[in-house]
Amino acid sequence: MTEDELVEAVDHYPTGGVRFRGANLGGQMHGPWEFFRLDGSLLRAGSFDRGKQVGVWRTYARSGAAVKETHFK
Repeated sequence: MTEDELVEAVDHYPTGGVRFRGANLGGQMHGPWEFFRLDGSLLRAGSFDRGKQVGVWRTYARSGAAVKETHFK
């Protein structure tokens, strides 16, 4: 593995459901990431650039509707 190689990052709740999904680059969050609730619904999604939040991040209701947008430079 090199510093410029994307490494998949996935973590699970004890129940087996996905807690988060994304990738790391050089040990830092990089690219698109998704974070899920215990019930499996999407909670938040957005992108990182070497550990820094960038672009639009959206927070979702359990119904799947976007309830908040945060813009990062």
